[in-house]
Amino acid sequence: MILQAASSSLQPREARDVPDLLLLCHRIPYPPDKGDKIRSYRWLMALAQQYRVHLGAFVDDASDWAHLEQLRCLCAEICLRPLPPLRARLRGLSALFTGGPLTVACYRDHHMAAWVDGLAARRHLSHVVVFSSAMAQYAPLRRDGRGPRCVLDFVDVDADKWAQFARRSRWPMAWLYARESRTLLSHDSRVAQASAASLFVSAPETALFKELSGVETPLTAVPNGVDVTYFAPCSARPSPFADDATAIVFTGAMDYWANIDAVRWFAAAVWPLLRERHPHLRFYVVGARPSRQVRALACDDIVVSGRVPDVRPYLQHAAAVVAPMRIARGIQNKLLEGMAMARPVVTTSMGLQGLDAVPGRHLLVADEPMAMADGISAILHGAYGDLGVRARGLVCDQYDWPAAMARFLAVVAGDKAIAELSA
Repeated sequence: MILQAASSSLQPREARDVPDLLLLCHRIPYPPDKGDKIRSYRWLMALAQQYRVHLGAFVDDASDWAHLEQLRCLCAEICLRPLPPLRARLRGLSALFTGGPLTVACYRDHHMAAWVDGLAARRHLSHVVVFSSAMAQYAPLRRDGRGPRCVLDFVDVDADKWAQFARRSRWPMAWLYARESRTLLSHDSRVAQASAASLFVSAPETALFKELSGVETPLTAVPNGVDVTYFAPCSARPSPFADDATAIVFTGAMDYWANIDAVRWFAAAVWPLLRERHPHLRFYVVGARPSRQVRALACDDIVVSGRVPDVRPYLQHAAAVVAPMRIARGIQNKLLEGMAMARPVVTTSMGLQGLDAVPGRHLLVADEPMAMADGISAILHGAYGDLGVRARGLVCDQYDWPAAMARFLAVVAGDKAIAELSA
């Protein structure tokens, strides 16, 4: 589907001095209801202030087609292509015969390629922003420096994430994940080398990619933010829990493997220890599209909510927010949101990486079941009364979106300040 967008007060798109920019996203950047879409939507908002934005993206959730009007207010032209999960998997398997990464093959689409070619013929594109390296296959990357300035936002080092999956899986999936890690790293190294600049969500991600790839082009850390006005405690916000319930909450997209692994481990290893000490405790798994494995966890004391209209009541009225991540890269938005809501947050070392928070001051960190159960029990007994307040203070000071968006725009523009921002 190709759409010409309506005019918007956000951007004088027909003014001749407004440069044309192509934004390529592996997933439609609206609604901002999961980690990557929160980031890509913020980038779109920032770009629309300074560029005539042309958006190419895929839609993997049929309900997202209802949000076209929000995008039309920000973009001059939009090309959206449907990508049902089954079709994506079938496309990905073709890479087994070509030697490339499955991730890239999942997003191969001749209609998208034709639209990008046609757009480049109609418009003088001054900039291209690629969100997720799988979309780099559509970008006019040129090693000679000619053509538009191309900036690639990897967000995380996905090749390492696949390696983590491989270490936690059995054959044949372990082999498949290890293959994806190798081929994706090769692909990502090549497209990063051909880009003017590459972005990652944190300094550790930037350093890891540089170590694994040996890429010498500019690599810059631009962290995620959180809307601290939206994610803020409110005394008028009612609790979604029963009056006698003490709730422990996990939030996230529940069809994502790392989240599935986290809640299954917590339910099996940590939850029995907590229930033994606190019989009235309830564990709420809050997030859209819960997988079969997640739905199977539901019982009297574990609630799988599915999609909710507003996650803030669940966070605000939780006794503690948990993020027991065992597979992770980058910054966990679920941590930022829980901390912004001034709640005590408990995570693992994997969940903490990339976040400039001090364990014991801003949140608790535990990797073993007993240690995590002990930490949550201590919170329930009031041992960390100011933990949530300090957490919100940290987020307000260091993780606001305006600062991240300004840094992102500086990288896109090629501002000399990039050198000062690089990790």
